[in-house]
Amino acid sequence: MNRSLRRAFGTLVFLSSCHHVLAAPAVEVLGKDFTFPERIEGFPAKLSDFKGLQINSFMTNDGVRLSYWEAGKGKPLVFIPGWSANGAEYFNVMYQLSKHYHVYVLDPRNQGLSQHVDYGTRISRFAVDLKEFNEKVGIKKAYYSGWSMGASVLWSYIDLYGTTGIEKLVLIDEPPSIYSHADWSEQERLDAGAFVSDPERMVEGFTAMKPLNSLIAHSKVVERASLMDSPYYKNSESLAQAFINNDPTYLKLVLFDHVTNDWRDVIQKKIDVPTAIFTGCYSDSLQGQRWIHSVVPNSELYVYSQEEQGDHFLAFKNPIKFTADLRTFLER
Repeated sequence: MNRSLRRAFGTLVFLSSCHHVLAAPAVEVLGKDFTFPERIEGFPAKLSDFKGLQINSFMTNDGVRLSYWEAGKGKPLVFIPGWSANGAEYFNVMYQLSKHYHVYVLDPRNQGLSQHVDYGTRISRFAVDLKEFNEKVGIKKAYYSGWSMGASVLWSYIDLYGTTGIEKLVLIDEPPSIYSHADWSEQERLDAGAFVSDPERMVEGFTAMKPLNSLIAHSKVVERASLMDSPYYKNSESLAQAFINNDPTYLKLVLFDHVTNDWRDVIQKKIDVPTAIFTGCYSDSLQGQRWIHSVVPNSELYVYSQEEQGDHFLAFKNPIKFTADLRTFLER
């Protein structure tokens, strides 16, 4: 989940109605260059400084144009963003990792540069979209990383298709179940990482900015998202704000389904590939991340500290450490 609803986004029309994969440099697709507010040594000062960054698109079998960001060469590494998130927010992560891998970030339907539609707004359909993406770009086997809702999309993908095409799996701070059922024990709630007791009110809170108390959604995510406490994060968020037009009406459609899924059976029974779990001290579901580590064989747990920007946005606030840790895991 992200704080997109607080943003005053610019408008972008991304032209593509072809059933074939299209490819173009990012600056050409977005229509103009972008200068980042923070100058960071070793990172691009402008969007155009990231040579080889492309924004591409394809059409799904149910007629939805999905966009994806792409850079680099080598083994494919596919990122699935969280709810309301997009490839622009992965700019620094892509810049670092594209030196070593062929990196993709798929904008889910209704998010980022992908088409806004009022159908297929279920996590299971998002998993089908991922399968079709793999087929369109010719990926047979890849590393996959899901952040927040993106991890749920990967759990659904594994539930539907297994792990045959997944070489290694990376999960970033997503609870096995966001919704805490009334008949659960406190230990069950903690192990599931659940922090929401009323899904409908949580959805309204995140999409219509209606106030929530801690009994409805005991979450730090909005507070942590609003903290521009990292120059890397400030740059990637500024890029997203400049070019991405997220519509709360469409973002809302998938959220109830996302919140009410319980993935514990998939996590316990169906993950049989090397797995890395990233979380931090500010996570809403730290115990849930520890539970995933305890039940997934051959898994590794990375818990970032306060000094390491250990919150829901750790990959964007601390891309140097995140990409280094990720590479160590992938190359091991």
